[in-house]
Amino acid sequence: MTRAEAKERNRRALLDAALQLVSRDGYRAKLDEIARLAGVTTGAVYSLFGSKNGLVVAVVADHLGPHYAELEQALPPELDLPAAVDAFARHYRRGCDAPDAMAALSLQVTLLDMAVHDADLRTRLAESIRAQEAQLVELFTGRRHGDRTVTANQAQRLVSALRALFVGLTQGVVLGLADTADEQFFADAARALTQLA
Repeated sequence: MTRAEAKERNRRALLDAALQLVSRDGYRAKLDEIARLAGVTTGAVYSLFGSKNGLVVAVVADHLGPHYAELEQALPPELDLPAAVDAFARHYRRGCDAPDAMAALSLQVTLLDMAVHDADLRTRLAESIRAQEAQLVELFTGRRHGDRTVTANQAQRLVSALRALFVGLTQGVVLGLADTADEQFFADAARALTQLA
């Protein structure tokens, strides 16, 4: 195994271990326990991620990255804004039925709890999530909406509103509090927000 392969293997092992332990223990997750579960030393954490917070931020990016990548497939460029928002809403709602939906919600709540207790982590998580959302802003920017083209500023406002809507609805669906919030409900609610653009 080359040095680069060993480094990537260690990185992957730490991400997987951190996801497991942070999901379970939240801000009480211990760095030495994460390293032990990954089969590396705590020095590897500092070498690869700089700190425990750096590792947690990398876990979030690793966890969200594939979801944002899938959106590029779900939102072809020829769709106008209402159709793209509809497709996005339906895609997001299907995630509520995924086998790992409860685990994803648990991680989300745990990360919020951790961010409340650690200002540095809060700042770093916000930066990471904004970077991920920038991809979504890019996907909505330039689409037709009536007789206009959506600007980056308009797309940013829409993405912020969609995030708030979908986080709340997803929590309701996963916890069994929003039984009638099917794909059509998500799509209708999301399309109503296109007026922000």
